[in-house]
This record gives sequence, C-alpha cells and structure tokens, in this order.
Amino acid sequence: MIKMLAQSLTEIGAKLHIDWILVNACLQFAIWGLFSVLLAEILRDSYHALCHQVSWLAKWHNKHHMAYRRDLSVVSLKAYQDSQLYHDILESSLLLAVLTVVALVVHQLGLWLGVAYAFSFLFGASLRYFQGTIDTDYNHLPGPLETIPSVWWVNRSYHWRHHFDDVNAYYSGVFPLVDKILGTGLSLKGKTIALTGASGTLGQALAAELLKHNAKVVALTTNPEKLAPQTGLKVVSWELGNEAQLKDSLEKIDILIINHGINVYASRTQQAINSSYEVNAFSALRLMDVFLTTVTGPQAKATKEIWVNTSEAEVSPALSPLYELSKRALGNIITLKRLDGDCVIRKLILGPFKSQLNPYGVMSAQQVARGILFLAQRDYRNIIVTINPLTYVLFPLKEASTWLYYRIFSKATTSQ
Repeated sequence: MIKMLAQSLTEIGAKLHIDWILVNACLQFAIWGLFSVLLAEILRDSYHALCHQVSWLAKWHNKHHMAYRRDLSVVSLKAYQDSQLYHDILESSLLLAVLTVVALVVHQLGLWLGVAYAFSFLFGASLRYFQGTIDTDYNHLPGPLETIPSVWWVNRSYHWRHHFDDVNAYYSGVFPLVDKILGTGLSLKGKTIALTGASGTLGQALAAELLKHNAKVVALTTNPEKLAPQTGLKVVSWELGNEAQLKDSLEKIDILIINHGINVYASRTQQAINSSYEVNAFSALRLMDVFLTTVTGPQAKATKEIWVNTSEAEVSPALSPLYELSKRALGNIITLKRLDGDCVIRKLILGPFKSQLNPYGVMSAQQVARGILFLAQRDYRNIIVTINPLTYVLFPLKEASTWLYYRIFSKATTSQ
C-alpha cells in the first residue's frame, strides 16, 4: 500500500514537473513574441522616420503622401496603387526580411510571431496594390474625423496629423512608441497657442519656450502692461467673467493653455472662498466651454487641444486649503469632461516652482516649462513635472479611479 502511494506521488510530481516545463515554455514564447512585435513596430516606424530624413528614401515614400487629399480621399486609383507598391509593400518586405533573419539567428520560437505580424502588413499591402481597395487601410479611410487622436494606438485622427499637420512628426503606424521616444507625438511647429496667465512667471517661461519651438503665441492676460513686445507674440487683454468675449480670438487657436490662478494662502474668508473658486475653477471652465464651441469642422478634433494647469494640489497638500480645494474641483470636472472626447485635454500636474503665487518654490519656471513641452511632445495627456516622487504614484491612481467612477455613474447628454 505504501509502495503504491509512493508511486502515485512520484507520478503526480512528474506530471507537475512536466506542467511547469510547459508553463515556462509558454511564458518564454509569450515574452519573445511580445518582444518581436515591439521590435517590428520600432523597426517599421524608424524606417518611416528615415524616409523623411534621407532624400533617396523620401523619393519613394513621397508617393504615399501624394496619394491623398486633405479628407484622406485618394487622388486617383493609380496614385494609391503606386503608394502601396513604393511604400507599403517595400516597407513591409524589408521588415519581414529583417525579422526573419533575427528569428533564424536567435533560435527563439516566439520571434516567429513578429515574422507573422510583419507578413500581415505585406499581405494587406499586396491586396490593396493588386485589387485597388482601401477597406483594410484603416488609418487612411476617407471622411471627417469623428474621434480625437488616441493615446494608446494610432487611429485615423492621429495619422491624419502626419499627412496634413506636420509630415516630420507622428511617424508611428500602430502603437505610438517611436513617437514617444523621438518626441514626435505632438508637433508645436506653426501652431497658434493661446496662453492665460501669460504675465505670470510660468506664463512668461512657457511663452518663451513655445516661441523656441516655432509656435505662434497669443498671450491672454489681465495685465498687458507687464508683457514686453516680442516677435511671434500677440497680446490680447481680457477680464475675468468676460470669457465669452474671447470667442472670436479662440476660433483661430489650435491649443489653449489655461494657466491663470490665485493663491489666498491661509485666508478662509467668504471673499477668499469666492475668489479662489472663481479664478481657479469657474473662469477656467468657462474658457474651456467657449473654446469647445470652436471645435468644429471635419479635422478640428485632430488639431484642437486644451491644456489646464490643475497643479500638484490635486493629490498633494499645497499648504493653502482654498488653493487645494479649488484646483481639485477643477481637476475633477476636467476628468469628467474628458469622457465626452470633444478634443484632447491635457492636465498639467506641476510641483512647487518659484513664482508670485509661491515664493518658496524649489523649481524654476523655466525648468517646469521645458518639462511640460518635453512631455507634451511625447503625447502625455497627464503631464507631471515635480520633484515629489509620490505624485508620480498617487496621481495616476487617483485619475484612473476617478475616471472609472465617472465613466460608470455619469452619461453624456445629447442635444435635442
């Protein structure tokens, strides 16, 4: 009896051992498979970027750009088929060859998943070339852009910007990994950018950095006398409560940066409460609503953006209760508004920098401004610039849980 029991346990142990070998093999296949797909994306998008930098590659790639009108309809069937032959088929053939060599050299079964992934691009491009159909060319389907550029993958709105916003940006084809690495996930070149709080410390630093990126800056300020004239900078005066009067100016704006605010520090009077919410929250929301009325036209969702300085006070103490309360209210409502997908809305989660609102800040406004643009060009929707490591952990958790709660328990109202 004991001998039979021992034999049974040995058999069970052997089976468990075989199972662990299988689990390890599956895990190894999955890891190498994921690596091969990421490698395929990096190679494909890097080749695409080179096509815009190397003249002899550009000769073939330009046929791809010449095939489409602004609404992504094709110029002609021949132009479309040429674009498939000289760009898509060429690109996917090179990709397939490189990944096949890698798989043969490394001798990992999972790498053949990347080969199959590359072959799917070649197969689709070949069908489009020989049959002249665009049904499988998802990022180039004609028609108005109905969604904002996705942050997780490349959709039509994201790729449209590569054709008609800035051809030297937005290189990614499926996952925007390479754009995040290169800083080509958002082009500021030629953009008209309006900035509130422009006479403040951060406002002036942001305006200076934006001008370095060849953007045109419209300084929206209640103190125009504090701004010195600069090439590329237009000053527009406005008053708190009169946000609706800015509509004509905002019609021509690509990106609105809402950066104005006040800090009443330890005060908790009725006037301090009213002022904090009026300036830090209600005025910002009115500006957003006015700007959102300008998001019209077939391509507006791809180009219009709002950036809002909600500050680190969303999740961390600022030693100023009313500043924290008003900024958190603004931040939560922005999270709610994002659900409607009217346009890209970015949050600026900024740590303490030295300014009139915070003379004890430990960062400089120039550092913060450069950090904001560095992350914006990598298409971060929540831009965190701070020296507090906890914010990088606490804010994503807070934002994700708040987004999920609002997603479940709120719904968009449709106009009748």
